[in-house]
Amino acid sequence: MPDFHAEASALPETDIRQVLSGPTMGSRWTAVYHAPASFDAAGLRTALQAAVDRVDDQMSSWKPGSDLNRLNAAPVGRWIDLPVELATVLDAALAVGTASGGAFDIGVGDLVRAWGFGAGAGMPDPAAAAQAAHLRLASPPQSLELDCVNRRARKHAALRLDLSGIAKGFGVDELGRAMAAAGLRSWLVGIDGEMLARGTKPGGRPWAIAHESPREGHREIAGILELVDCAVATSGDYRHVQEVDGRRVSHTMDPRRNAPLASDLASVTVLADTCMAADAWATAILVAGAAAGRELAGRRGLRVLAFDRNGAMVLSLEGRSRQDAVARHP
Repeated sequence: MPDFHAEASALPETDIRQVLSGPTMGSRWTAVYHAPASFDAAGLRTALQAAVDRVDDQMSSWKPGSDLNRLNAAPVGRWIDLPVELATVLDAALAVGTASGGAFDIGVGDLVRAWGFGAGAGMPDPAAAAQAAHLRLASPPQSLELDCVNRRARKHAALRLDLSGIAKGFGVDELGRAMAAAGLRSWLVGIDGEMLARGTKPGGRPWAIAHESPREGHREIAGILELVDCAVATSGDYRHVQEVDGRRVSHTMDPRRNAPLASDLASVTVLADTCMAADAWATAILVAGAAAGRELAGRRGLRVLAFDRNGAMVLSLEGRSRQDAVARHP
């Protein structure tokens, strides 16, 4: 996954490089920016933490009292009021699910849990996995009705929603909104490997982040991504795996098979206008696989880098993004 790769630069005497960070979603958020020493960094840190806490409180599958779990626990057919942020993410998730032909599907929560991942995870339960696969007869566009005008949703079938493929990206976008609200015009924010850059560093240089090689058991850099006004997210199945009956099982579910992903791709990186979009489409293309993913990315005009399990690049599309991003790989 990408990671922060900060470089020293000649700064105006009035500006200094500052880094803020804090906990969120089982990981950490980070913000890098340049501002005068008198800038209210403590106030910004509070605003950034509040932004990601709001997302986590609404969309976490780990927190029993989250708004997402309130919807998950609701009876079929009952309208449930939603906060605006959760309604926004659900709307985007359903749109990507439809546009990807079902490769992206937020209705896989029971499958994720049954295979020993996510909230309440333990050892894989093949019987529960088989039951979850059998019960998932309708994807969320059919089994979940969303009323964005009145900010409410209702289920038309029993299902457990999981937003792990999109909520973190939205959280990064929320960090960006907090940075903009503080009056900052140039910054890099991220949660784990999901990043959003605005403007350039002093001197006009892009923000540079390392792009990790997707080789299981290894941590090495495959190249550098240089970002200006661009979001990036990576989805891969080389980090979170289980071994079941001697075979490797991915934490990413294939909703078309109702089973853990078995893809010819190890990682997919997408560059987009928002981190929410990059996050969701990275998962969708990973699930789609190399051939279908190439067609899907080309049709959507996405900027994509994809790698196989040997760390070889198998897909590189420039897309039609208005944003500026340069990938440098050996």
